[in-house]
Amino acid sequence: MSTPSLRQLSLDGLWKNNPALVQLLGLCPLLGVSNSAVNALGLGLATMLVLVCSNLAVSLVRGVVTPAVRLPAFVMIIAALTTCIELLTQAYTYELYQVLGIFIPLITTNCVILGRADGFAAKHGPLVAAYDGLAMGLGFALVLLVLGGLRELAGTGALFANMHLLFGPATADWKLTLFDGYDGFLLAILPPGAFIVLGLLIALKNRIDHHLAERRKAAQPAPPTASRRVRVTGVIE
Repeated sequence: MSTPSLRQLSLDGLWKNNPALVQLLGLCPLLGVSNSAVNALGLGLATMLVLVCSNLAVSLVRGVVTPAVRLPAFVMIIAALTTCIELLTQAYTYELYQVLGIFIPLITTNCVILGRADGFAAKHGPLVAAYDGLAMGLGFALVLLVLGGLRELAGTGALFANMHLLFGPATADWKLTLFDGYDGFLLAILPPGAFIVLGLLIALKNRIDHHLAERRKAAQPAPPTASRRVRVTGVIE
């Protein structure tokens, strides 16, 4: 199997094959904790770390794992890494860990991670597999952050509140209040708001893809007109 280039992996993870906007995988955590930027960023970074480490580990052991136990072995690797991330989160960002709750252990069942482990990492070398995990994890985390930021802005009129839960007391003043006296839009921070905002993001991506495809089509040279043979012999009455 040919090894894809780093540029192709980056485009696939961030745009063309984005796990959240194209594959529509991992929607449970994507919609469950994206009511604020700090929650979305925390879970996005945790998912990205598990993706990178699991892809690397699966690629390293792919030659010694038999097909009969391949999927159980991959799940065990992902579960072990998720447990490590959960313990680190509990140790260093305990308040954020309490907010995210069950969604950190649920990283184990995230279809994005198992899908990339079985569909890509098990067929490529360690460095390429790790970079694929980084690109896919970054694409997932960016969509999660944009979704969380938009919902927080629409729901509270502010951005980046409570960032100290993730980065410490030095970031306690990162909150940006964009609308003074804003009463808030409750639907935006409720679960139905997550579906609405995600649907708008998917529609925006599809519109951009359609526009780019039209521009590429317009930039292509027109095909040459086929010549026609005209009969000039014989008698015309």
